[in-house]
Amino acid sequence: MSTSKMWRKSSHSNPENACVEVTVGVESTGIRDSKNPAGGHLTVNAASFTALLNSIKS
Repeated sequence: MSTSKMWRKSSHSNPENACVEVTVGVESTGIRDSKNPAGGHLTVNAASFTALLNSIKS
């Protein structure tokens, strides 16, 4: 995952930045802590990210 990707977070996130940010690529999605963007990130494939979102929503 390239560091030049645009990271974004939900417009519903709280003002203290207690949330995650994502960057979506063609084959993978990066996930990181908005409080510590230099602390690294997880990279998951599209199917795994979709499964994560579905699990969170249910």
